[in-house]
Amino acid sequence: MRTLLDFEKPIAELEAKLEDMKRLAAENNVDVSSAVRTLSDSIDSLKKETFSNLTRWQRVQLSRHPDRPYTLDYIERICQEFHELHGDRTVRDDPAIVGGFANIDGKTVMVIGQQKGRKTKERQYRNFGMPNPEGYRKALRLMNLAEKFNKPIITLIDTPGAFPGLEAEERGQGEAIARNIRDMMTLKVPVICIIIGEGASGGALGIAIGDKVLMLENTWYSVISPESCSSILWRSWDFKEQAAEALKLTANDMKGNGLIDGIIEEPLGGAHLDWEAMSLILKKRILSEIEELEKLSPQERIDGRIEKFCSMGVFEETV
Repeated sequence: MRTLLDFEKPIAELEAKLEDMKRLAAENNVDVSSAVRTLSDSIDSLKKETFSNLTRWQRVQLSRHPDRPYTLDYIERICQEFHELHGDRTVRDDPAIVGGFANIDGKTVMVIGQQKGRKTKERQYRNFGMPNPEGYRKALRLMNLAEKFNKPIITLIDTPGAFPGLEAEERGQGEAIARNIRDMMTLKVPVICIIIGEGASGGALGIAIGDKVLMLENTWYSVISPESCSSILWRSWDFKEQAAEALKLTANDMKGNGLIDGIIEEPLGGAHLDWEAMSLILKKRILSEIEELEKLSPQERIDGRIEKFCSMGVFEETV
């Protein structure tokens, strides 16, 4: 059964009425094509009005929609072949990060992404998409492998953050993320990073340093989640909507602040409503970006990457 967010319910009610109208017309052999067209137009208008005026908190809700496609869903639809690779060669394999060589319309690439689970057991297995340090070390191992064979790297980011447990800190969570950030700056191959859901803190940044950093339309990218920000500032999660507004964490906010390179539009109503259309849009954008980046030399890509990230933010030097 389809999961509905509060602001989706009025649209769903009209869609249900439309289906009832079509069913009754078919059962009674009555021509209601004019009424169907009118109601369909009303649904389209309501969708456009609703989704063009979403609050920041509503976009956060869409980014977490349980029906939204995850990394493996996109890989299944975009790639003709995918050979998953496992392990960090130090501790273990971290199922919260998946990666491997893939074929996209004849183009071999390395795809790496965080993977959430849909059902309870899978969520536990994937640790709710929160990687441990070995996940980030696996990701870097695969990136270095892609560089060895001169293959572009695609990362798909969707995490509520790196795993904050004591054992993760004991195994070097901060060091693993910092090493990824440093080494991704100087990868010789094209690197395209795409936020497909949640992009929280260092958990996202650990695989998000690229020549192109893109966000899907209904995603968020921030140093902290609205709930955590609310709990720090107001000692309660009740102010998460205000926190989302203050954080300015949507794709439009990030693009306006020069923190990402582009926004990928989703099908009307969100990616969760049409996985196939969203996958096709994403595939076309990936191939287009690879084509452009491959025109540059490795040193040009590295220099551009370093310049882009070093120019972010505001600072003042004092003597």
